[in-house]
Amino acid sequence: MRKRDHNVLTNAASLLICGLLAGVVVAAAAFPAVAMSGLAVKAGAETFGALPSELTVASAPQISYLYASDSKTPLATMYDENRRNVKFADISPYMVKAIVGAEDHGFYKHNGVDFNGVARAFVNNQSNAASQQGASTLTMQYVRLAIAYSATHPADVVAATEDTGARKLKEMKMALQVDKELSKDEILTRYLNIAAFGNGAYGVYAASQVYFGKPPSKLKIEEAAMLAGMVKAPTTNDPTTTAGYPLALARRDYVIDNMLSIGAITKEEAEAAKATKMVVKNKKTPNGCVATNKKEWGFFCDYFYRWWMQQEAFGSTSYDRERRLKSGGYSITTTLDVQAQEGSDKAVRKGLGVNSKAARMVSTIEPGTGRVRALSVNRNFKIDDPDKPQNKISSDPRKAKKGVRGNYPNTVIPLLTGGGDIRGYQAGSTFKIFTIVAALEKGIPLSSTINSPKQFKSEYIIDSSSPAACPGTHFYCPTNSVESMAGVHNMWSAFGSSVNTFFVPLQQRVGSENVVKAAQKLGIQFRSAEDAKFANNKEAAHQWGAFTLGVSATTPLDLANAYATLAADGKYCEPIPVQEIKGPDGKKLDIANPRCEQRISTEVARAAVDAARCPVGDRSATSKCIGATARGVRGIVGKPVAGKSGTTDSEKTSSLVVMTKQYAVAGIQADPDWPQTNQKMGHDVPTGINPPVYETLRDAMKGKKGIEFTPPSGKIMEGDQRPIPDVKCLDIETAKNRIKGAGFDPVVSSARVPSTCPAGKVAGTSPNGRTIKDGVVTIEVSSGSGKPVNPPVNDGTGGLPGQGGRPGRPG
Repeated sequence: MRKRDHNVLTNAASLLICGLLAGVVVAAAAFPAVAMSGLAVKAGAETFGALPSELTVASAPQISYLYASDSKTPLATMYDENRRNVKFADISPYMVKAIVGAEDHGFYKHNGVDFNGVARAFVNNQSNAASQQGASTLTMQYVRLAIAYSATHPADVVAATEDTGARKLKEMKMALQVDKELSKDEILTRYLNIAAFGNGAYGVYAASQVYFGKPPSKLKIEEAAMLAGMVKAPTTNDPTTTAGYPLALARRDYVIDNMLSIGAITKEEAEAAKATKMVVKNKKTPNGCVATNKKEWGFFCDYFYRWWMQQEAFGSTSYDRERRLKSGGYSITTTLDVQAQEGSDKAVRKGLGVNSKAARMVSTIEPGTGRVRALSVNRNFKIDDPDKPQNKISSDPRKAKKGVRGNYPNTVIPLLTGGGDIRGYQAGSTFKIFTIVAALEKGIPLSSTINSPKQFKSEYIIDSSSPAACPGTHFYCPTNSVESMAGVHNMWSAFGSSVNTFFVPLQQRVGSENVVKAAQKLGIQFRSAEDAKFANNKEAAHQWGAFTLGVSATTPLDLANAYATLAADGKYCEPIPVQEIKGPDGKKLDIANPRCEQRISTEVARAAVDAARCPVGDRSATSKCIGATARGVRGIVGKPVAGKSGTTDSEKTSSLVVMTKQYAVAGIQADPDWPQTNQKMGHDVPTGINPPVYETLRDAMKGKKGIEFTPPSGKIMEGDQRPIPDVKCLDIETAKNRIKGAGFDPVVSSARVPSTCPAGKVAGTSPNGRTIKDGVVTIEVSSGSGKPVNPPVNDGTGGLPGQGGRPGRPG
């Protein structure tokens, strides 16, 4: 602020005059209706010198702007008052001249209080003239507005604007001080940034945008005059209404005449401005997530809003946080990747529009930062109008009988991210990755083998009436979706073909409580009370036999982030929707920084990813992939990928996760209104979940170089390799005992193979030579005739020749 030197005599005279006027003149000038009342006497009793002169100015509420990750594409605006402060240099000179012409001709001559004007108003108002005069200068008006905006209690706001002589004296005292401390240009800038212009526009920036769709630096004479004419009565002089337009036009011409009279413009300019037709746009600034730049971006905006409201750094209460967002004047660069978001929005609606009961929900997140790059669902982010509802009757039969409407095509509930009544959806076999992680952490390598039967009788106890129980028992007995999956599998082949009877025994071996813990470390939250009861109790979690098959509810965002943690070599990052937040002063807030920590070892993460390349048709030099539930993904994305598909009983939900080193994309298709839907959610069909997921990743990766996943190494793949005993031509029981005694799990093949050994004797083993400790060794039985077949080459990895699964089958 610049402090100007004032002539001592001038200052003294000002105070003397103000003191003399304090009794009646001020009250009469400002409030002629009460000039001779007790209010005037009370005002006169005030000692002018005792009044406060320092003006405490709080920042007026300012609009916050949200941008996409490129820092320039508008996403949304949020405000309580549509205002954005501008500098004096960014205001048209005509606007400055217009406001002086409209409100205070002597602004550049007086010292904050126009004492000649006060005296003139007193004489006029005491003469019972037809028109009463006031004496507020622009400086005094600014003081009044600043006091109101700085008030911390509603009563203080009333006191700042009530019709009393005491208030007027206080304004005058402060105006004198403000005029000493600020330059005239600074006072005008502050006034123009705080004044109300109607239609939700506060400050000249918002007003020029709302009425003329341009920045204030571009305002013409007639435009500036109209705005200046509105500050006295913005509602009455509203040019967007039929009644207000002629009043605003008359007021505009009045201001133009005043600009001419004070020499601010020429006669020719005045005549040309008055002859110009007044055209206003009434372009109100969108507010909130229901009015995003692109309507499909509302779900991302809502996620940002919910994230902001949870950050204690923005205030200790939800009221404080919301007020700060909507009045803090922030410039917020979100993490929304326009390329990824637009590709995702297009993909989720292809073949399955907004009126579908099935919701396609796809989330995209960046490994290593947690930045949420896209959130898409085939719904409109919109509040359904209760008077003219568009939403269809709920798909839930019980609600439908009562006429309750569902959440399609319009909804504002957080379908993708969870919250409120949204607890999540079952993601099926995508959860098998957590069993792999828990097993690897226990030292069980990828090449570890398990004989996976058609049905596995587990040790998990469930209700004997459950269809998942073995007949006549209370033991959980899962089966595979395809009988041909039965056989010996390692983690690569079991994950690629999604073999249930491999993963349940593997989970049983490592402890389901450890599998649940692995899911939590990777970012899975348990939002439903039933899931949380299992997850937060070690004994209960130990009996959660079906957990590995994805019976727990999750959200697309949590699922994407869990896989992103693996893609980032085990570094978990909290999902975050912002990458930079600047205050109105241009300073950055640290809260936008990624929040990451190493949750699992790098080698475990790399090994899990190596197995996850199998289901999506990809592989590394080390992986031993057999079978693929979403084989076509690698070819469609065209970059190194990993992931997993999943489905639930009766296909009530379907899911797919795919990832590169740069993006993890998870999609779940379900009916949020009725989880027990009788609709089947497909996979790799036009109306299924696979296309929007892999198309989102494909489009996000366009123009970006594919980065190879780092394969695992050492024992985490091979484990403890040991020699297999030579049991050729022995009887089967003897061979089984020798193999078991060597630390392996013997399995007798039902098929007979040609061999020189007698029929019924052992022809050989698969694998032969060496394999992993505790691994499965298949005993091959001789048919007793013919030449022996070439034995499978044992490369020391426990490879599984002849194992396979139906390509393209979801699991």
